[in-house]
Amino acid sequence: MQHVYLQLKKKFGICRNGELERKLHRIVFCDLMYFFYKKFNKGESKMQAYFSEFIGTLILILLGNGVVANVVLRKTKGNSSGWIVITAGWGFAVAIAAYITGWMGGAHLNPAVTIALASSGLFEWSQVPGYIISQMLGAMAGMLVVYLNYKLHYDETSNGEDVRGTFCTAPAIRSNLYNFICEFTGTFVLLIGIRGITYSEVFKTTFQSSGGEIIGTVGIMGSFLVGILVWAIGLSLGGTTGYAINPARDLAPRIVHAILPMKNKIDSDWSYAWIPVLAPILGGVFGSLVFDFIIKL
Repeated sequence: MQHVYLQLKKKFGICRNGELERKLHRIVFCDLMYFFYKKFNKGESKMQAYFSEFIGTLILILLGNGVVANVVLRKTKGNSSGWIVITAGWGFAVAIAAYITGWMGGAHLNPAVTIALASSGLFEWSQVPGYIISQMLGAMAGMLVVYLNYKLHYDETSNGEDVRGTFCTAPAIRSNLYNFICEFTGTFVLLIGIRGITYSEVFKTTFQSSGGEIIGTVGIMGSFLVGILVWAIGLSLGGTTGYAINPARDLAPRIVHAILPMKNKIDSDWSYAWIPVLAPILGGVFGSLVFDFIIKL
């Protein structure tokens, strides 16, 4: 304290009527206020990140499964417009959701991304459960909004598989082994792509919580390029399983499908549901580690 006093005296000179002491007291008071702000705002920052994952994943599913509903359901303006429309819509959905929410929490929007980044030491494991819960709830909410928007068209669609296909994925040819490989490969490419795009300083902007830890990265062009990446994965690798490459994108809407009372509803295909959950997680972790230990070296 004596050292601080001497530094202030040197800076401000001899102050009359205790002015120097008042300046010192103000500085000490501000330091204390900043200390408590940092302490209490740390939890608030985490809640903001969780909220951003909820909103971002809601938007992702709203636009992504929204385009599927527009193409598949009967009597829509986009009915039968094809696979290219679906894959483009999903790519745009990823980019837009990331742009809207990435500045708050990094825009993972995908448990496979969250777990992969944590496995590479780029994300705190303590925040992983909160992120995944937020992503799942956001995906469920987004699917409910899709259903409400297309309610009349769901009622008009008699094919139960088409109805279910607007909620969750299903393989074109059923084989647990090869379906698993396809989902693993798609998410492997997704994580290598994300790591490469965000590794470049040209595209990367780092966001930190009030406690100083990195909570995510998203760049001006990064989100756009990740959207292009998802579009490319859909066009090239998605025709086999529907390229979930995101456990929340598949499991949460599948749960909504199981719960909602709908006309022309069939089972939710739970015998297949484990593949678009486990394969993307393992593929994402493997892709991120390959980037760390092979590509980045």
